[in-house]
Order: sequence, then structure tokens, then C-alpha cells
Amino acid sequence: MVLKTGAGRIVPPFRVMDVIQTANARAATLPPEAPKILRMEVGQPGTGLPYGARAAVQAALQSGDALGYTEGLGRPALRARIARHIADWYGAEVSPTRIAVTFGASGAFPLAFLSSFDQGDKVALASPYYPPYFNTLKALGLNPVVLPCGIETGFQPTIEMLDALPEKPDGLILASPANPTGSMLAPEALASLCRYCDANGIRLISDEIYHGLTYGKTQASAAQFSDSAIVVNSFSKYFSMTGWRIGWLVLPEDMVRITERLAQNLFISASHISQIAAEAALDCHEELQANRATYAEAREVMMHGLRAAGFPTFSPPDGAFYVYADIEDRAADSVAFCNRLLAEQNIAATPGLDFDSERGARYFRLSYCAPLADIKDAMARLKHLS
Repeated sequence: MVLKTGAGRIVPPFRVMDVIQTANARAATLPPEAPKILRMEVGQPGTGLPYGARAAVQAALQSGDALGYTEGLGRPALRARIARHIADWYGAEVSPTRIAVTFGASGAFPLAFLSSFDQGDKVALASPYYPPYFNTLKALGLNPVVLPCGIETGFQPTIEMLDALPEKPDGLILASPANPTGSMLAPEALASLCRYCDANGIRLISDEIYHGLTYGKTQASAAQFSDSAIVVNSFSKYFSMTGWRIGWLVLPEDMVRITERLAQNLFISASHISQIAAEAALDCHEELQANRATYAEAREVMMHGLRAAGFPTFSPPDGAFYVYADIEDRAADSVAFCNRLLAEQNIAATPGLDFDSERGARYFRLSYCAPLADIKDAMARLKHLS
């Protein structure tokens, strides 16, 4: 008897996770004298948990207090501190009751999608995109509507693209700064898209997990312009807390209880100790700004190094910590190209097909949040790629 399989069969792989696995396996077999594998494939900050957060974790562990379940939407103190963070950064007043603490941004997206949409609903997103947007929508029985974007629109969607669709989508996902391109929407463009979505009954979901990591452009939050938008954010990137798996949502008032019920049943609550670390991390901006300065230097090193190594075609990233570079003159298949890069130069990189199934064969993504010495080494090795 053949047993039924579930929705996982239709979900594409998250290729960067496969790259991580392959690079780990290769690292385990390298001889001691071989050049080490340089990890450029994933957005894993080379910096660690901020010192203030470490101290808070140590104090919590030494206190002897039970670290158990919290409320489904998170500890009230953390929710209040996030609301204050939003006011400090954007001048937007958001009630702590509208904040949901989540199991990372990865846990936030299913909550946002399930609370906003029904099976069969259409959700628009710009391409190239962060793969789990598309893959999670598919797994939940939703229909991604891909908006192919290029350098001419800064890899961001426009109102004209939405107007050109045969019918209005039920939702729109925005990301600014975006993964993999690092592109950003200007505040006025974000405000226009928020107004458009509100006027047309489109649920806007704004991915803001790279806020704080910008290089000269002004960041804005959808929370400034719309009370019906859902904002997704995370402690993984700017706050350098990937492994702590802690993020948050800003929700419309009428979606708080819906999301809370989902969170209670799917996750119970985010990790208690991670919530303590996150609250303390929100007060560590001096250290975190020093990290951002390191990324800014690494960005310059990578852009110069790519051009010197024969990869001149890319859009300089406005934010995040990735460069999405064109390899059309060097290879026709980004998966094969990244495999060769790992095999010949011990550089782990992500193929563009992870972010764009139609055009991604001509791109690859490199991350510049690794230690600066590794970035410089990787750029030197790229020059020797056959």
C-alpha cells in the first residue's frame, strides 16, 4: 500500500540550506593543510550575541527562576520594549497589545499568512524573493503571484505592476531592505504602496528584518503609514541573534486574537530565555552600530573585489548584507557555478535559482556578514576561479 503524502511534496527546497549541508560535509573531509571553507552562503552574522544580552541571560540562569512557557504572544515586558523601539526608530505609536513575539521571523510568516488569507488566495511578491515566502505560501495552499523585478525598479514592485495584474491580489509581500538584492523602497514609495493596498483591500505584509543595516538610504516602516499592514521583524540580523530564534509581528488590532490563537496552538510561545536576551539586546545599540560599520566596510571590500575578479554586474546593495551578482558572462547555470566555486575555491555561495526560478540561473548571492578577513580572502580566491 502506498500511503498519501502531504503538501511538502509541492514545496521547492530552500537551496541555501542544502548549500550549508554540502559545505559542512566538505569541511569535515578537508585535510588540515587545505584552505578553509569561506561561508558566504547564508545571512549568519559573524558577530555574536550583544554583551548586554549575554549578561541578561547569565543573570536569568543564575537567578534560579523557572524559565517556562510565557504568554502566547510573548512576555509583556518585551512587547512593551518593542513598541518603544518602534516609537524611537520610526516615530510610530504602536500599542504593545499589537505586538506578537514569535519563533523567529520564520515562525512569524506562517502566522501572518494563516491569519490573513484563506486557501486559494493570491499573494503577490517581487522576484527575486526570499525563498520561504513562496515556499510557505505554496505549503499553505495559497497562490504566489510573482512580479518579475529588475534593476530598473530597484528590484522592488510598483503600483503599475499591481495595476497590470488581471485581478487584484489578496495580499502583497514587501521586503525593504530585500534579500537577496539589498534593495530598499524609499519612504514615499512605501507610503504609496501602503495607501494603494488599503484602498484596494490588499493585505500588506512588510518584511523589515534587515532594518538597522542600511548604507546611506532612509529606512521606513509600514507601521508609519498603515494600521492594517502586518510588519515582520526579527532579532536575527541587526541584533545578531540568529540561533536564538526570536522575532516579532506588528498586527492590526482586529488580527491580534486570531494570531494569538494560532500561536498558542502552533508554537505555544517563543523561548523564554530568548525573550530575555532580546529585551536586553534592544538596549545594545552602541555595540550593534559598531557591527553595522563592520558590515559597511565588508560591503565595500566585496563590491570592489567582485569587480576586480570579473563580476562587475550587480546593483550596489542599499541594505542587508548580500550582493546579488550577474554571472551570465561566466556560467549558464548558477547551481553548477556555485558547486564549482565550492569544489575549486572552497567558497560557499547561494545560486540565484533559490530566489528566482525563471531568471536565477544567471545570478549568485554572496553574503558579506562573515568576518572581514574571510571576505577579503574570498575576493582573492574568486580571481583564481577557472
